[in-house]
This record gives sequence, structure tokens and C-alpha cells, in this order.
Amino acid sequence: MNKSDIKILLVDDEPDILEIVGYNLKNEGYQVFTAENGVQAIKVAKKNIPHLILLDIMMPEMDGIEACEKIRKIKSLENVIISFLTARGEDYSQVAGFEAGADDYITKPIKPKVLVSKVKSLLRRLKTEEESEETFKIGDIVIDRDEYVVYKAGNKIALPRKEFELFSLLTSKPGKVFKREVILDTVWGNEVVVGGRTIDVHIRKLREKIGDDHFKTVKGVGYKFVLEGED
Repeated sequence: MNKSDIKILLVDDEPDILEIVGYNLKNEGYQVFTAENGVQAIKVAKKNIPHLILLDIMMPEMDGIEACEKIRKIKSLENVIISFLTARGEDYSQVAGFEAGADDYITKPIKPKVLVSKVKSLLRRLKTEEESEETFKIGDIVIDRDEYVVYKAGNKIALPRKEFELFSLLTSKPGKVFKREVILDTVWGNEVVVGGRTIDVHIRKLREKIGDDHFKTVKGVGYKFVLEGED
């Protein structure tokens, strides 16, 4: 996919951010759309179907958390990459963002060149999706990498992007303990700084959707996936 084909939606209530960040992204060759609050963001996203949304949290009318939650429920936008771009860097704020369905979390202030680098890193996942056509089965679970969905005993389970990538990693080698640092590096990447509870939040959500017995915590080390009845 060419840069000129990639659509980025930038959402922020600060005109300076829209102007500066928008300019740098356009200068890279991306199509850039803007919105000043969550309500506008949803309308613009529905109309243009962006590949990536950079979303502020503190905004009037509808904040970024609520907007993210609503976007994740829209069928045509279920595979869009969403990253918060916000001055709020507290752990609880990051957890709330990931709970809402965000893929990443970028803290302001950030230099334009660094932001562009992070955007490129996020957009690499588009290439991975295009190249991946693998569907594989483990026990009564089928994982469809093309559709980013999981089927358990024939029942479809739609997962947000990060939950799916974490689940794919753990199921790639059932029984293997994946260290926390390996999970962070593989699923979130070296360029993204996330809070220490991020993995725990995603594991908890996977347990709720896939089944608690499948996910084992190895205290002080990490997590592993097991088939039911195994340890």
C-alpha cells in the first residue's frame, strides 16, 4: 500500500496540534482528516474509513475514551488502528484507554519527527495484515488472522487488535511461558511505552472471552496458553 492511499484521522480540540501534527503527516504523503471532538471523529471516521486514528482524550462534547468505545462497535471500523495521543500519561489513564479498545498510547508533548516514526511503526501492521492469510486450529479454537476473529466451538469471538495479537502470540506455542518483556516487545514494540498493567488488562479480557482455564500466570515471569485439561 502506498503512503498516498493511507488515511489518518487526527482528533484533538487544540488547533495548534491539528495544524502542526497534520502538516507533518501530510508532508509524509498521508491523507489526513481532522476532527475537534469525539462526536466529529465518529462522523468523519464513518465517512472516510481511516487506517489509523490518533485520538486525544480530554475533549468537549465527547471525550476520546467514549469515542474509542463507540468506534470499536462500528462494523466498518473494527480493524482501524487507534492510538491515543494525549498529555495524560498516568497508568490509570493508559489502562482506561486500552480497556476502551485502543491499540497504542502516545504521550504528548512529542517531537514531530518522533511522532512520524511512531505512526510508521503503527502502520507496519497494515502490511502484516495484507501478507497474513493464515488460519489455524488449536483444540476447539480456530484463529483467523485475516479477519482478526477467533472461533471457539463454532462460536465467533471478535477481538480488538491488541487482544488478538497477544492471543496469537500465546497460542503460537501452547504451554510455553512467554516473559512479560517478550510480550511487550512482540505485541507493542520497542517504540511504544505502556504501563506495567497493560498486559494484565489484556489477559483479563481474554480470560473473559476465551475462557479462564486457557491462560496461566507464572508469577514474576509471564503468561502461557494451555488447552483445557492441561496444566
